[in-house]
Amino acid sequence: DQHGEEMHKSKGNASEFNQAASEQGADPMRWLYASHNPDHDLWFGVDPIHQARREFLVLWNVHQFFLTYARIDGFDPTESEPPVSERSDLDRWILSRLAELVESAHRNYAGFSVHLFMRDVLSFIDGLSRWYLRRSRRRIWKNEDEADKRAAYQTLWECLSTVTRLLAPVVPFVTEEMYQQLERAYDDSAPVSVHLTDFPRVEDFTDDGALLETMSAVLAIVEQGHAARNKA
Repeated sequence: DQHGEEMHKSKGNASEFNQAASEQGADPMRWLYASHNPDHDLWFGVDPIHQARREFLVLWNVHQFFLTYARIDGFDPTESEPPVSERSDLDRWILSRLAELVESAHRNYAGFSVHLFMRDVLSFIDGLSRWYLRRSRRRIWKNEDEADKRAAYQTLWECLSTVTRLLAPVVPFVTEEMYQQLERAYDDSAPVSVHLTDFPRVEDFTDDGALLETMSAVLAIVEQGHAARNKA
C-alpha cells in the first residue's frame, strides 16, 4: 500500500483494482503504473494516484490554455504553417525537445521500458509548461507581430498534437478527448480517433543540438539563480 505495507484484507488496506479504477479514474491509474519502475515495489493508494493525476493535469492545463486563446484569435492549424527556420529560438528549442521525446517513445516502447519514456514525458511537460508557455504568453496575449503570434500558436499545437499521440497507449481516454479538440475540431476528414492515427515518426522531426546545449546552460543558470534567491 502507499505506506509500504503488504496489502491484506485482514489489515483493511487491500485495494481491488477495478474498484480503485472506478473511483479514481482509469487514466490516472494507467499513468501511475506506466511511470513506475518495475524493478521496485509499487506503493499503491489514493495519494500516489492523486500525484499521477497532478502530473498529467499540467499537460491538460497547457492544452486548455491553447484552446482558450486559439478560439479567441481564430487560429486554424490547417492553414499554411510558418517554416520552423523562421520561428524564434524559443519555438525551435521546444520543437527540438519534442524531437527527442519522439525518439524516446520509439526506443522505450520497443524496449518495454515505458517508465523511462514517462520520465522523459514529465521532463518535456515541465519544459513546455514552465519554460516555453510562460515565456510565450505575451506573444499570444498582446502581440502586434501576427507572424510571431501564429508561430507561437503553431508550435504549441504541434507539441500538444504530437504528445497526445505519443501518450495515447498510456492514457487512452483523456488523449482521445484532447485529439477531438485539437484535430477533429479543425479537420473533420482526420481519422475519427487518436487510436486510428499514425504514430509520430522519428524522421519527421529534427532537433537543433547546438540550440539544445545552449538552452540547457541557460536553464541551469536560471535554476541556480532561483536556488540562491530562495536560500537568501
